[in-house]
Amino acid sequence: MGTTALVTGASSGLGVGYAHELARRGADLVLTARRLDRLEALAVELAEKYGTVSTVIPLDLAEPGAVAELVRDLAERDIRVGTLVNNAGFGHYGSVVDASADRVHGQVAVNVAALTDLSHALLPDLLTAALTHPHGAALVNVASTAAFQPVPRLAVYAATKAYVLSLTEALWYETRGTGLKVTAVCPGPTDTEFYAVAHRSQAGPRRVMSVDEVVSGTFAALDRQATPPHVITGTSNRLVAWLAGVSPRRAVVTVTGRLSRR
Repeated sequence: MGTTALVTGASSGLGVGYAHELARRGADLVLTARRLDRLEALAVELAEKYGTVSTVIPLDLAEPGAVAELVRDLAERDIRVGTLVNNAGFGHYGSVVDASADRVHGQVAVNVAALTDLSHALLPDLLTAALTHPHGAALVNVASTAAFQPVPRLAVYAATKAYVLSLTEALWYETRGTGLKVTAVCPGPTDTEFYAVAHRSQAGPRRVMSVDEVVSGTFAALDRQATPPHVITGTSNRLVAWLAGVSPRRAVVTVTGRLSRR
């Protein structure tokens, strides 16, 4: 209550789910994504349902200078962000050699560079918010269970999410004792537009979780007195991540390679 949360990739999927839960808890929102019409519709819905104020900023985080533009826009509007949800990201299904340069570069630009730059730029405001709103400031970076092992045919995507997990856990340690809650969310297959964007028709043999399940798991971790450095939503997903960590790497990549053909 009384804080402002910025959600990237807010036009669909988990971004919409996080926006709803943050608004329900009393935060005003800054919503950013490429699709202006969806952002505006979401802002109206949040206002009608929760009475929250949303600032809509259409932006493509893959574009050079996009994060700097967003930070300038926030400063000009005198908006101080207390919670940042780095949700924007996408993957591409297929071998690296067959992917276009734009698809390869775009994944790194959005999943890694934009997330890093935005976290760095807003971290001072997040730490200030943690002092003035105890238990009401957070940095949430959306990773994936793909972060725990290499995934052939989703190679770049999985590598970017391994980076997100590593960076976030380090930030969790660096900000201990400040009151800022920092965690990397690692969902498995989720009912979003991810597979359509990745040009893959199915999620494979694992159960597909709902957006509500992932959002609930995220906030259950944030509501804990000691928020963990990462949260894996779903029991089977936690088991998969654990097995990847204790198994020989050659065996892991062989198994994920076979599964990714399905």
